[in-house]
Amino acid sequence: MVYDKAMESEFDIVRTYEDFVTYIKRNGIPELISFDNDLGLDKDGEVAPDGYAAAKWLVYESGLDLKNLKFNVHSANPVASKQIEGLLTNYIKHINGL
Repeated sequence: MVYDKAMESEFDIVRTYEDFVTYIKRNGIPELISFDNDLGLDKDGEVAPDGYAAAKWLVYESGLDLKNLKFNVHSANPVASKQIEGLLTNYIKHINGL
């Protein structure tokens, strides 16, 4: 809903936390990550780990160099959007010594 359907071929789209982690482990950090927060339900019908969990994984667990991370947050959830943006922005500033 955020990006024009015609643009989908320009993106690698992952829709779950698990797919996000797998994608990053296999391919590294892409040129741009566009985060949504609300990722729906998992296979058991429970609330799935969200975009904020994905951002936290990048910062705290991935071990990857995020100095040049480019990201966007397109979630309709304003509180979660601020959490994701704040975490990533502040972490990038920290590791870049700003």
